[in-house]
Parts: sequence; C-alpha cells; structure tokens
Amino acid sequence: NYGNFAAMVTITPDCFKQTLYNLVILISVFSIGLLFSFKSANACISVIRGEPVQGGLILFDSKKATKIKLDSKLISLNQENGFVVGFHRDDQAVRIITGICQDGSPFSLELKPTRRNYKIQKIDQLPNKMVTPPENTLNRISIESKMVKEARSIKGNSTEYFRNGFDWPLTGIITGVYGSQRILNGKSRQPHFGIDIAAPAGTPVTASASGHVVMVENLYFSGWTIIISHGDYISSTYSHLQTISVQKGENINRGEKIGTVGSTGRSTGAHLDWRINWLDKRLDPELIANIKE
Repeated sequence: NYGNFAAMVTITPDCFKQTLYNLVILISVFSIGLLFSFKSANACISVIRGEPVQGGLILFDSKKATKIKLDSKLISLNQENGFVVGFHRDDQAVRIITGICQDGSPFSLELKPTRRNYKIQKIDQLPNKMVTPPENTLNRISIESKMVKEARSIKGNSTEYFRNGFDWPLTGIITGVYGSQRILNGKSRQPHFGIDIAAPAGTPVTASASGHVVMVENLYFSGWTIIISHGDYISSTYSHLQTISVQKGENINRGEKIGTVGSTGRSTGAHLDWRINWLDKRLDPELIANIKE
C-alpha cells in the first residue's frame, strides 16, 4: 500500500525527504512485525493489523484467551472479542499483555514500541496572537480542551468501523507531518500530532472510517472541528473546516462528506488538520491509514 503513496498525494520538495524517511520506517516496522505477530499467535492472541511503533495502533483478536490485562489492568473487550493498543509519539516503555489461554495456561506478551525521529519545523514572522493566546481567551481554551477530551473518551463497542484501517479524508499537499516539533517565532511548542493536508478552500472532506459524530464545534485553536468515534476509544478529528455537513449524534459512513477545507481557528492558510486518537494517545494517521489508489 505505501508503494502507492505518491499516487495519493502531491509531494512537494520540502516534504520529499520526510516521505522517504517514513517509507524506511514502515519497511523496518514491517520486518519487526513478522516476529511480533508470530509471538502474539503463540500467546493465544493474534494481530489483525498494526505494529508496536511510536504513533502506531495494534488491533488484536483474543477469541482464544480470557482475563486479558494490559499493564495489570483488566481490558474490556469489544463485541468482536478483541482489543486495541495504541502508542503515543514519545512512548518508550514496554507494555505488557497477560491473560489465560483456552487450555488454562497463562501467557505474557511484551510490546516495545520502535522509536522514531521527528522533523523540526520552524515558522517565523507569525502575529503574536498566533503564538501566545490572549489572556482573555484562556478560560475558553480550558473549557474547549475539556470538551475535546470528553469527546475522545467515548468507548463504543465495535472495531468493525476500522478493522480495515482508515482512508485519507482528501487528496492534497502534505504540509505538516505527525510528531514534528514546531518552533513558532523562535519559541518551541508542543509537537504536531496530526497530518496537515493543504487544499483549496471548499474542497470536500470525507470521513476516514464509519462512526458516530461526537463533536461539532468552532474551537479557538482548531476552528470548526469534527470528532468521530469509531469504537474502542478510537476517534478521528478534522479541524479548520470552512463548512460543516454533519451534526453531533449522526452515524457517518466511511467516505461520506462531512465538511469542506477551510482556514478557521489559528490557521495560516486553507488546510485540513487530520488526527487519530486512542484515548489520550496521539496516533500517526499516516502509519495506520489505507492508501487511496
């Protein structure tokens, strides 16, 4: 699939090196994953998709096991008798999965996320309000942060929405990559946790996977924003939208139009900021998405 990456988006010279680096990472991760999947099968659980890598997501089938725990905490299985494990940008700690096989024997599996290097991105000559929010907006920002966290905390029951991965929500130029450290007017900011895709204002944006719309809000930082819950605490976020085509509470099908590209919120140009979360773990959409051919 990653061999078709160039057919999906327009690659600019600035992000060509980053794209090559991502391909190397994915090839390395695939090699590691062969051994990882084999170990998982022997441990009475099997990997449907995904690898242990920073920003990655693993979908497990656990029909042959019971009493499964992640780091000693009991896992609530989904309706397909499976579960997921996601890794944040900087996760380095080993995650330990334990449980009981059908024959009554215990098993243990260690997940050591592969480390990645990230791009440093400098943006200068921004207006001060784009770097440091005005004092009178801090209360609004705090309230909106809690709203987003609540929307991403919805579990859902099924993994059917994303068992086959995620589609890209539009075709465009990648102007920001996951994990990149942004330095705004010389001041270091938190890493970027999504993929920025530039496209003309009004370009249709589609749902990456089927799910339930849990947020539609005009937020200070991200402008018009839609969050879709896909089950098992997996959610996708679409920000800086110009127009909205869905309402909170709707069920959305994969590929259905949800809005259009815009530049609302703290944005310097028309683009989509696309993110995928597992609870508070920020995942890399480029690692876990399907590639449109």
